[in-house]
Amino acid sequence: MRGVTALRAAVPVDLVGPLWRTLPWRALAAAGMLGLLVAATPLATGAEPAPWQTLMLLRGSALIGALGLAFLLDDPARHLTAPVPTRRLVRQALRVALVAPCAALWWAAVLLLTPSASRPPAGGVTLEALAVGALALAAAALTVRLTDEARPGPFVAAVLLLAAVLAPLLAPEDWALFVQADDARWAVGHDRWAVLAVAVAAAGAACGPEPLGRRAGR
Repeated sequence: MRGVTALRAAVPVDLVGPLWRTLPWRALAAAGMLGLLVAATPLATGAEPAPWQTLMLLRGSALIGALGLAFLLDDPARHLTAPVPTRRLVRQALRVALVAPCAALWWAAVLLLTPSASRPPAGGVTLEALAVGALALAAAALTVRLTDEARPGPFVAAVLLLAAVLAPLLAPEDWALFVQADDARWAVGHDRWAVLAVAVAAAGAACGPEPLGRRAGR
């Protein structure tokens, strides 16, 4: 029994190398570079943006980073790895864990590139970035669960862009999700951002397991 347990624990560790090589590094790098360029626009031009402009730059960089994360679950070998003993949820969690340190360093660089004089509270805007990133991953996990698509990234990125355009227009005004940092509703709005981040992360985790019927069919 101990040997079986040890073997099961060793399998995810053995997957780290193969998963690292199959991560969509080009999409992640492209999104990361573009996000840094957006954040560094005032530094490059010598401009002194207003606080609301800096907030827009940070929100734009967060959205660009989330578009990169939309490709994280792309797996060209998906139909070959479906029968392996390691569950799909574990494989997806490993992908997220491998990228998470890079994403954290990238976001820290984004914050540092924006002018400190007009930078909004880092905690609040970071919470927004976490929620948008979690939304991208949850949408990718849902697409993987409901379809046989090996590369859901382009579709998820398109849906995320559409949601980014519609959300400020359709979100209830009293939710205060897109207020400025000097708005009295900033703290209340970010309580809702926290709830949103937890909800979409839980939804993404719930989409991780592969349906038994589909596994049996394969």
